[in-house]
Amino acid sequence: MSDAARRLCLHGAILFFLGLLNGALVPAFTNSRLGLSAHLAGVQNGLVLLIFGLLWRHLALPPARLRLAEVSSILSMYALWLALALGAIFGTSRATPIAGAGHTGAAWQEALVTALLYAGSAGILLGAFLVVLGLRARGTGESTT
Repeated sequence: MSDAARRLCLHGAILFFLGLLNGALVPAFTNSRLGLSAHLAGVQNGLVLLIFGLLWRHLALPPARLRLAEVSSILSMYALWLALALGAIFGTSRATPIAGAGHTGAAWQEALVTALLYAGSAGILLGAFLVVLGLRARGTGESTT
């Protein structure tokens, strides 16, 4: 297993564990409905990173793109989980109007949660795109050099 694959699997396991811990705390959050969303996101995002780590050896991309896919995937999965967990703690709703219904956070809290959600969403779109591109390139016989 390559170092990048090992890092993806390690962060996937950490995020999966954080998501499970988050689940035990759902009733304690200011917004328990958003706390449940954070729990599910942590578990699911951890699984995404684990899957990416297991697929890593099959990707055919130049080293710089592999590194970009790794870093953007890891950072984005943490950012998305953290945004939802903070939103549940703060009781924000601007970026999550359905799960946040009936709650309002301070302006800086709303801005932080929104920024983390947008950054995380952009990052995982990039990471997933590169993984798909890397799998496709391998399947078509394209080389990484």
